[in-house]
Amino acid sequence: MDLKLLLLSTLLGVFCYSNAQKEGNECINANAKYCGECIQAGAKCGWCKDPNFLKQGETVSTRCDELQSLIKRGCDEPMIENPHGERRILKNKMVTNRRKGQDKLKPEEITQIQPQKLKLTLRSGEPQTFALKFKRAEDYPIDLYYLMDLSYSMKDDLENVKNLGTSLMVEMSKITSDFRIGFGSFVEKTVMPYISTTPAKLRNPCTGDQNCTSPFSYKNVLKLTSDGKRFNTLVGQQHISGNLDSPEGGFDAIMQVAVCGDQIGWRNVTRLLVFSTDAGFHFAGDGKLGGIVLPNDGKCHLENNVYTMSHYYDYPSIAHLVQKLSDNNIQTIFAVTEEFQPVYQELKNLIPKSAVGTLSANSSNVINLIIDAYNSLSSEVILENSKLPEGVTIAYTSRCKNGVISEGENGRRCSNISIGDEVTFSISVTSKGCPKKDKHETIKIKPLGFTEEVEITLHFLCECDCEKEGVKNSELCHFGNGTYECGACKCNEGRVGRQCECSSNDVATEDMDRTCRKDNGTDICSNNGDCVCGTCECKKRDNPEERYSGQYCECDNFNCDRSGNKLCGGHGRCECRVCVCDPMWTGSACDCSLDNTTCMASNKQICNGRGICECGTCKCTDPKFQGPTCETCPTCPGVCTQQKECVQCRAFGTGEKKDVCEEKCSYFNLIKVKDRDKLPQPNDASYPVVHCKERDANDCWFYYTYAVNNNTQKEVHVVDTLDCPAGPDIIPIVAGVVAGIVLIGLALLLIWKLLMIIHDRREFAKFEKEKMNAKWDTGENPIYKSAVTTVVNPKYEGK
Repeated sequence: MDLKLLLLSTLLGVFCYSNAQKEGNECINANAKYCGECIQAGAKCGWCKDPNFLKQGETVSTRCDELQSLIKRGCDEPMIENPHGERRILKNKMVTNRRKGQDKLKPEEITQIQPQKLKLTLRSGEPQTFALKFKRAEDYPIDLYYLMDLSYSMKDDLENVKNLGTSLMVEMSKITSDFRIGFGSFVEKTVMPYISTTPAKLRNPCTGDQNCTSPFSYKNVLKLTSDGKRFNTLVGQQHISGNLDSPEGGFDAIMQVAVCGDQIGWRNVTRLLVFSTDAGFHFAGDGKLGGIVLPNDGKCHLENNVYTMSHYYDYPSIAHLVQKLSDNNIQTIFAVTEEFQPVYQELKNLIPKSAVGTLSANSSNVINLIIDAYNSLSSEVILENSKLPEGVTIAYTSRCKNGVISEGENGRRCSNISIGDEVTFSISVTSKGCPKKDKHETIKIKPLGFTEEVEITLHFLCECDCEKEGVKNSELCHFGNGTYECGACKCNEGRVGRQCECSSNDVATEDMDRTCRKDNGTDICSNNGDCVCGTCECKKRDNPEERYSGQYCECDNFNCDRSGNKLCGGHGRCECRVCVCDPMWTGSACDCSLDNTTCMASNKQICNGRGICECGTCKCTDPKFQGPTCETCPTCPGVCTQQKECVQCRAFGTGEKKDVCEEKCSYFNLIKVKDRDKLPQPNDASYPVVHCKERDANDCWFYYTYAVNNNTQKEVHVVDTLDCPAGPDIIPIVAGVVAGIVLIGLALLLIWKLLMIIHDRREFAKFEKEKMNAKWDTGENPIYKSAVTTVVNPKYEGK
């Protein structure tokens, strides 16, 4: 039964190893026919271009393997084609270290991201990593466009916004010396059911005596300017309008602000869009209510600063808006009333680099809101990349303030960045294979909300250098039927074979099969290969370390004798099913060592003079002696005393050697048992067992056995509990003493009480006796004197 389990576990181990190798060695699995195909299989793959590398029966694809495997198989390292990718920085302008108040720079002269341009040469599976540095520049220019809802409910807000220009200029001057502000307004699409289309309502959509302007979708009132007074003047001339439904057409306005850069006047600086409203928003699909079904085209349609296509194109979708805001590096601040803050908070989660602020009922806090939102947005940097080519992946690792390191999606961002702070990102680009068309691609990485970006040109390694030296129609490839490159023939179409010696139409003819049968047998290529052009090409094994070879694939390197579950004992190599042993080893499985040093005892004698050395192991002639050099005598007197201290420290952590236990007492295998009956008995084992009984410093006995097993390993079985003399039971003694004291006290009290009772009774009896014996005198009182005069009442009748 044990033998079956051993064989089953061995086969299972080999099966698992083979599967692991099959899954892990991508080079073998690629079945590459030429060098370029090999290096695309993975970063660990190399191609041996040595013309004499292949053994008989091996296919061309076996030239592609992991580097260590190729070297082990006899391919010199200089003959291995193993190109690597590279990183080259093309533009690396240092980040700007200017302070506020110094010489004023143009926006294009300010650098916040480094490097700016580089080239990566990518090999399949091999990542190329570079560091990207970001530093917030002080006194960086800012463009702010204020986009306001001018529906009737925002009437009181407009009054407060009329003085926003100069006030905001004053506040923003504390942040930057180059600030520009613009203004735009929006209401709703000018079609039913969003507005009333009756002529009177088109002229004045407000009710009663309110004088309102005609409804409109979006109007660019003021292009970005540094003149705050002009902002106040133009905004002061604006009038409230009106519409029918509660949601507004703000998305139409945001889209036009984002894409109409020339009309708005955006510069390549920090771009802020303040979106102020007290209502919700319409988005893609809502236009169908007004019969508008064409999707928003994301283009500029401003004529005379008015959006003219609101009746023609639907509202933009949120995703479309996110794309355009990102493409134009616009950071959005939603200044909304408290009622709609949850709605815009959800919208903010969908739009990167956006913020939400609570607007007071009359917009009186709008300046503080803008300043707080700007500080929040500018203190965070988030990297994004353009669309990646097929098979290319990118990974980010951020190193932010205070040494905080993040990976994955969090590796794209850093927060709480102050002006002048410098953070770095480690960016790793990896490709899998080569693109089908263009071998040169360009991607861009930029921080959201900033105009600066890193331009990365990708070049893919799709072929080896040795392929460039290939000889077309080479004579080495059977009269010019292929290209000789990288040590092998790359056959022309329709030709097969190692030297392209056959036509693909003639591969499976009976005449050719005859030359693939060993000794005119029936098996083609020993059933271990295929006959191609009259030559055996051996099959591949799941384990890439295992191979068939030979003219008829009759040889292999994995069916040799094993020792210790290792092929050729790990001391030789298997060649055609026979072990070729390393020096100083012999035997069919190379498991017999010719080195006698392992048999040398401490007295410099072979096997201590008590045995013979066979295959590096002592065989003791005297059965009393054991061990690797026949020096151990487990049944000799004194063994128990010699092992006492080590057994004591290993089993119980006590004794004189407890401090050096690991150092001096690790030479035996300790096994604990529950009681003495579980200790090995002399008749239970095929080797001598000594029973020991020793006493420790606390007069406790411990029991153990000492033996050297058949594998020359020392074994100690010890009872895990000490046999100590029983001490007095403290609790009953204390309880008895206490109980005795209490009982004695009670007894004394009872005796005292009894004596007192007896004494009292005696005194009482004596009192009673004296009482009975008392005699009272019945005569007259000697001191009594009778009355001298007696008066009788004459009226007294004696009644």
